Amino acid sequence: MLSLTSPSLDLGQRGLEMAFCSCSSNWKCLKACKRLVMSRRRQAVRCRVSAAQTQPVDVRSSGAVVSTKTSEPGRIPISVLSLLEVVADDLRTLNNNLKSIVGAEDPVLISAAEQIFSAGGKRMRPALVFLVSWSTAQIAGLNELTTRHRRLAEIIEMIHTASLIHDDVLDDSGMRRGKETIHQLYGTRVAVLAGDFMFAQSSWFLANLENIEVIKLISQVIKDFASGEIKQASSLFDCDVTLEEYLMKSYYKTASLIAASTKSAAIFSGVSSSVCDQMYEYGRNLGLSFQIVDDILDFTQSAEQLGKPAASDLVKGNLTAPVIFALEKEPKLRDIIDTEFTEDGSLEEAIEIIHKSGGIDRARDLAKEKAVLAIQNLQCLPPSKFRSSLEGMVMYNLERIA
Repeated sequence: MLSLTSPSLDLGQRGLEMAFCSCSSNWKCLKACKRLVMSRRRQAVRCRVSAAQTQPVDVRSSGAVVSTKTSEPGRIPISVLSLLEVVADDLRTLNNNLKSIVGAEDPVLISAAEQIFSAGGKRMRPALVFLVSWSTAQIAGLNELTTRHRRLAEIIEMIHTASLIHDDVLDDSGMRRGKETIHQLYGTRVAVLAGDFMFAQSSWFLANLENIEVIKLISQVIKDFASGEIKQASSLFDCDVTLEEYLMKSYYKTASLIAASTKSAAIFSGVSSSVCDQMYEYGRNLGLSFQIVDDILDFTQSAEQLGKPAASDLVKGNLTAPVIFALEKEPKLRDIIDTEFTEDGSLEEAIEIIHKSGGIDRARDLAKEKAVLAIQNLQCLPPSKFRSSLEGMVMYNLERIA
């Protein structure tokens, strides 16, 4: 069980026992957790987290029953813009730099860059770089971020964007964040070359950071992307895929980049190796939690909400956490997946089984488990508005599936 205690907040046994749980109403845990972080943001309260094994427990709020329906009047959802306000200036500078960095070489790249970087997105990965950079800079006694911190954020966003361009080509996706993809607009050849160029450009900037540890970390990420795609391609429609294999693929495709970027930010602040390692684990656990949540949303949101076709992974045979959990309880699902959805109504039947079998609920619990670990990883940082935002990113992620 994870318990949070504070010298200035007497929560007691009837207070908040854990920030994340699998209680009957997901909004109970989110509301209590949000209250904790907002309190810490206002009071700069130092909290101590002690944990044994991560397991679901209930959240109680000072003995009062809290209504947690998503339609609750007056409920204020967690705002990403609010969380990232503390690094808003850093992100504005990054946005201004990205288009010129990527598109300066060729008119086609300029046009592609405009399409890529105007397609929306929260710039979560560079924002995490800035949040960790400021948090760890406080430990090191730095008053400003270094040029290397800022260049790192640009490199991370370029690598992430390049991977999305290539993903869309491999998946033959026509839409990304509600807009046409690069290969849909300019053709596969231009899309592949645009992605390659961004990978190459980011590698050149990475080499110029002249830090061998960071170079190794980020270079491994690009290798992990390829490993993740190969693992996914080799296990399509494979009903014997294990949860461990799914998590490893999710690490390669999503969490590896976040983990390497948060650790690299700490390295450039000059903090101890133990703090750097905790920042790596934070990025890893947050990244896994985000991927699991994305895989849940593939079954619970519409195409309009997702900005791409719903259940697209299942259609292509990419079996994610909700499916893996459902397969453990429903043998019939295996028979349907083995047909590769060639029979009329088979896809709709599979989705219904996944919902009814509890596969989505178990995937929610897994996402929360990784979120708990991410919160633990932040305890090495001093209380600050930047750490509060790092914690808030964990809560925002879970709120997407509440």
